[in-house]
Amino acid sequence: MGKSQVFFTNMRATSDMNLLQKLEKLVKRAGIEQIDFKEKFTAIKVHFGEPGNLAFLRPNYSKVIADLVKSLGGKVFLTDCNTLYVGRRKDGLEHLDAAYENGYNPFTTGCHIIIGDGLKGTDESYVPVPCGEHIQEAKIGRAVMDADIFISLTHFKGHELTGFGGALKNIGMGCGSRAGKMEMHSDGKPRVSSKKCVGCGVCVSICAHSAISVVDKKAGIDHTRCVGCGRCIGTCHFNAIVAAWDESNDVLNKKIAEYSWAVLNGRPHFHISMVIDVAPNCDCHSENDVAIIPDIGMFASFDPVALDMACADMANKAPVISDSFLDEQIKKQGSNCEQQDHFAIAHPETNWKSCIDHAVKLGIGTKEYEIIEI
Repeated sequence: MGKSQVFFTNMRATSDMNLLQKLEKLVKRAGIEQIDFKEKFTAIKVHFGEPGNLAFLRPNYSKVIADLVKSLGGKVFLTDCNTLYVGRRKDGLEHLDAAYENGYNPFTTGCHIIIGDGLKGTDESYVPVPCGEHIQEAKIGRAVMDADIFISLTHFKGHELTGFGGALKNIGMGCGSRAGKMEMHSDGKPRVSSKKCVGCGVCVSICAHSAISVVDKKAGIDHTRCVGCGRCIGTCHFNAIVAAWDESNDVLNKKIAEYSWAVLNGRPHFHISMVIDVAPNCDCHSENDVAIIPDIGMFASFDPVALDMACADMANKAPVISDSFLDEQIKKQGSNCEQQDHFAIAHPETNWKSCIDHAVKLGIGTKEYEIIEI
């Protein structure tokens, strides 16, 4: 496989060319119009942002892509899947409320929003992964898999488990149903917090494997019966059931790559990443810390692996913002700090390269790229 083309433009703007116009020019130069969108359902995968976090992408960027797809004849929608953790995007209704609160709605984006795995995170498609080392059958939000064409629109930022959250993270983890997210994050099964459990029994009725019972007004999970589907997590109204969160970071990254393969394989796809407001942690946080590096720009490519590699390389060449989390970490680590990898410095226990390398092995793309600046 030769070098992939990654198109790039900085965040400078003039009275003749604003940032939204630059984004449209970028994706056109990157070849998005080569895709046949005519009467095709097109999913644009975005992160709507956990309320309280202000680093997520503005909906204006989504509208540029949605309007362009519609002009090319596509039937476009924005999508994301429900979260595994407890927050404001745990079920379909709260997720939509959060999206609307953060400015994502049909009027601001020019298209509808569909929560990919439905009301409770259980509306999923089972996608075989014959090349998988860890995943044999990925559990992907049904609306994502029902689309004919897939576009990722990613906010590139740091991440406490994977080093950074780029295109592959947005695709693999982001498109997993609740059971899929549990499969990526956990090597174990969910458990019940007795302090939060009220013994209502709703989880008992949803379990298809008779793994849950209520004794003395407290639920318990029989792990010999539990298959780790995660449905009980979405059903519990008291946030009393939680995932194990015990998978190693390297295996987590490899699982994300395998889920990405499941999402992308067999259909046209295109990818956009915005390296702006690069907070140290995920947009799933209900807060965002100050950016760790200055804004870099916008990137687009047909190859999500090359895209992530280009974003990481350019981010690592950027200066560190004074008094940011990254700056604090550098000062703590002192002379032992490897200055060239901002994301390894920010989160030393992570290894973002394991996801990239595994994605290459799976044939999703290549690390070799050519930057074309416009």
